Amino acid sequence: MSLSNTPQSYGTVTKSFHWLTALLILTAIPVGWLAHEMSYALRSGGADAATVARVAMLFSLHKTLGVAAFFVALGRILWAFSQPKPGLLNGNHKLEAVLAEGVHWTLYGTMVLVPLSGWVHHAATSGFAPIWWPFGQGLPFVTQSAAVAEASEVVHFLSGRLMIVAIGLHIAGALKHHVIDKDATLRRMLPRGGGAQPSAQQPSHLLPASIAAVLLGATLVVGWSSARLAPNETPPARASVTAAAPSATPPATANQWQVQEGQIAIAVQQFGSEVSGNFGAWQADITYDPQASGQKGAVEVRIDIASLSLGSVTDQALGADFFDAAAHPTAVFAADIIEADGALEARGTLSIKGNSVPLALPFTLAIDGETAVMQGALRLDRRDFGIGMKMDDESSLGFGVDVTVGVTAVRAP
Repeated sequence: MSLSNTPQSYGTVTKSFHWLTALLILTAIPVGWLAHEMSYALRSGGADAATVARVAMLFSLHKTLGVAAFFVALGRILWAFSQPKPGLLNGNHKLEAVLAEGVHWTLYGTMVLVPLSGWVHHAATSGFAPIWWPFGQGLPFVTQSAAVAEASEVVHFLSGRLMIVAIGLHIAGALKHHVIDKDATLRRMLPRGGGAQPSAQQPSHLLPASIAAVLLGATLVVGWSSARLAPNETPPARASVTAAAPSATPPATANQWQVQEGQIAIAVQQFGSEVSGNFGAWQADITYDPQASGQKGAVEVRIDIASLSLGSVTDQALGADFFDAAAHPTAVFAADIIEADGALEARGTLSIKGNSVPLALPFTLAIDGETAVMQGALRLDRRDFGIGMKMDDESSLGFGVDVTVGVTAVRAP
C-alpha cells in the first residue's frame, strides 16, 4: 500500500492521520463532558479530596488529549495540502457533494479551533488540572486575563458543538455511502481498503470552504463579543487612608491620602501548580504617624470575600468548605502598626469564617513627596481558618497560602 494518496485512493499516512485524529477527538469529547458534569460538586465547595483529584485527572486527560489532537490535526492538514485528494464517487450529485465538502472543511477548521481555544482558556486562567507534558502550561502572547478566558471559553464551547455536528454528519454520510449507495467511499479510508474511480464531475471547493469559514468565523465573533460584554479585569481596590497620629483627635496637620492602586493577592499550590488571584473589593482605615516611636498607628481592613477572583477555581474557593462567602461575606484584619528595630509590621488578628488568628504582617513603606507605596507579604495556613478542611492532602491543595499586599496612595489636596 502506498504511503501517498492517488486520485483514486488514500495512502497509509492519510489513513493513519484520519484514524488517530478520530481516536483522540472521540476520546476527548466524552472525557471532557464527564469532567464537566463531575465538576458541579466542586463548585459547591463540598467535594472531598478524592473527588477533586478525580475531576482534576479527567480535566488533565481532556486537555492533554486536546493538545495532542491539535498537533495531529496540524500534521494532517499540512499533509493533506501536499497530497492529491481522491475525488468524490458521487460528485455529480451537486447538493450532496457540496454538503460533504462543507463538512470536511468544517472538520478541518474545528480540529484546530476547538483544542486551540481550550488551550488559550487554560493559559489565560490559573487553576487546576495541568496539561500532562513538560513544556509548561502557558502559551506565547496569551496573558492571564478574565476577558481572554471568557472569550476562549465561549469559542471552545461553540466550536466544540459545531465539531460534534460535523462529526455526526460525517459519520452519517459515510454510513449512507456504505449501506444505501453501496459504494467504496467508506472502504477507501479503511486500513486495507482500496481505491475507486471518482465521478467525472466534482464540486468546487470555493462554496464549501466559504460555508465552513462563515460558521467558524461566527464562533469567533460571538466569543469576542462575549469578552467585550463581560466585566473587564478586576479593578484595583480603592480606599481612603488617613495619615494621622493615633489619638482621639488628630492634629490639624494630619494628611489625607487617597489609594490609587491597591491589591490583596493570594497564591496556593494545587496539584503542583500555582493558583493565584486577588480580592477585588476591600476597604482600609489607617492611622499613621511617621514621627511616633513604637506604636505608629493602627489599621483595619475589611475584605469582601465574594470579590475573590481565583482563576478556574473561583467558584470552588467561595463554596461552603472553603471561604463560604454566603455565610461569611467579610474578612477583617485589625492590627497596630509597630516599628521595632527599624522594621515595620502590622500586629493583630485576621478573622475569616469566624476564626480569628493572631498574625504579624511585615511591610515596607516609602513616602516620596506626594506618593506613598506600601508592600507586605506573609504566609498563612488555610487550616487555621477552617478553609478546605476536606482537602487534607497537601499534594492536592497546599496548606500554605502566600498573601501579598500592595498599596499606592497619593496625598489629597
